[in-house]
Amino acid sequence: MPALNRLFGGRLVIATHNPGKSREIAELIAPFGIAAVGAAALGLPEPEETGATFEANAELKARAAAAGSGLPALADDSGLVVPALDGAPGVHSARWAGTTRDFSVAMAKVEEALAGAPDRRAYFVAVLALAWPDGAVTTFRGEAHGDLVWPPRGKNGFGYDPMFRPEGSSMTFGEMPPAEKRKRNHRARAFAKLEAACLR
Repeated sequence: MPALNRLFGGRLVIATHNPGKSREIAELIAPFGIAAVGAAALGLPEPEETGATFEANAELKARAAAAGSGLPALADDSGLVVPALDGAPGVHSARWAGTTRDFSVAMAKVEEALAGAPDRRAYFVAVLALAWPDGAVTTFRGEAHGDLVWPPRGKNGFGYDPMFRPEGSSMTFGEMPPAEKRKRNHRARAFAKLEAACLR
C-alpha cells in the first residue's frame, strides 16, 4: 500500500464533476493513504466527452485534469449497456438523464425503450484512466453483469443503480449497502486491475 502512495506522490486528482463517482473513487483510494483532490475543487473545467468509447472518454478527461493540475489524475467513464437496446445508453448514459442529470428520467427512458422485451440483461462498464502530467495514460476496464428490474428499488448508489440487479444477488445496487456494492461493482473491478498494474 505505501508503494502506491509513493507512486502518486500522495496526491491524485479525481477527474470528475460527478459527486457519486468522486465519492466512490475516493473510497477506493482511501486505504492507500492517497489524498484525493476533486477536479471541481481545483477549478478545472469539465471537458466535453467526444469519444466513441468509454476508454476514449476516460482518457481525454484524465489527460485534461493532469495537464491542468500538474498532478497525476484518475478519470472514470462509465455507463449502462443493454444488449436488447443495441448497447444503449452506453457512452451516452449520462445524456439520457438530461441537462439536470435526473436519473429517474433516464431509468424511465430505458424501461420505455425496452417496451416489454423479454431480454433484460444489462451490464455496467467502468473504464479508469490514469494520466500523468507528461501526457502518458493507461486505462483499466471493469464490468458488472446482471439484469434490469422495474420499478427501481433502493435509495443507495446513484445513476442507474436502483434498476440494476447484479448476478447472484436479489438486491439492486440501489438497495445494497455501499460496502457490499464496492465489492461487486464495475468501478471496483477496474480499480483492482489498476492496483495490480501499479504494484507490479
